Amino acid sequence: MLLAIDMGNTNIKYGVFDNEKLVASFRVSSRISRTADEYGSVLVGLLSDKGIKKTDIDGIILSSVIPALNYTICHMCEFFFGISPLIIGPGVKSGLNVKADNPKEVGADIIVNSVSAFTKYGGPIVVIDFGTATTFDVISEKCELIGVVIAPGIKTSLEGLVSKTAQLPMVELDAPSTVIGKNTKHCMQSGIIFGFSGLVDNIIKKIKKELKVDDINVVATGGLGEIIAKEVKSIKIVDRTLTLDGLRHIYQLNK
Repeated sequence: MLLAIDMGNTNIKYGVFDNEKLVASFRVSSRISRTADEYGSVLVGLLSDKGIKKTDIDGIILSSVIPALNYTICHMCEFFFGISPLIIGPGVKSGLNVKADNPKEVGADIIVNSVSAFTKYGGPIVVIDFGTATTFDVISEKCELIGVVIAPGIKTSLEGLVSKTAQLPMVELDAPSTVIGKNTKHCMQSGIIFGFSGLVDNIIKKIKKELKVDDINVVATGGLGEIIAKEVKSIKIVDRTLTLDGLRHIYQLNK
């Protein structure tokens, strides 16, 4: 079995593949203060709950946007599973041609999502990842990463709003029934959900104009992708396992 690890700024997502089938997935918070033993004991417990033993894991691949946590997670993999993970980075085959001024600046998560989207849905395509940041990855029909748009994340924006104001509370990220709010909760939900929906549609509109195309396939991933997808016309696919599937594909390319 393959253990795929997607280490983001807020959460670490684990996925276990039996050949091409995702048989289990888990999510834990990303904390630099945690030790390899803490991460390992939690992961082994989660695997055990799904009937998966440590010895069932025969390969590990890691995508990380937190370099300071790489050593801890790699040490965890080596100590608990006896495996050094394949880390997404320079020298790893992906099949993606990165058209950036400095390809080394492109995050591992963007590489993995781009490869996964092109492999599953073809190109041209735009991947929108609703994570700590909201990223738009633009991939051509030749599997080229043309470029990226980076905007604030939805939760990041909400947390910033709440932390910088005295009377605005933390609210659930659900779309209200009306745009015009009648209470603080609905006012905030409207601004966040409908505001980001407008951001998405406007950026996709400008991307299509720059590419000189009338239409383009758009896939959303990340925890809040489904909520925004209900409010916009531009998102055609919601794929919650896009990153994990991309990790599996890249692992097979390098195997």
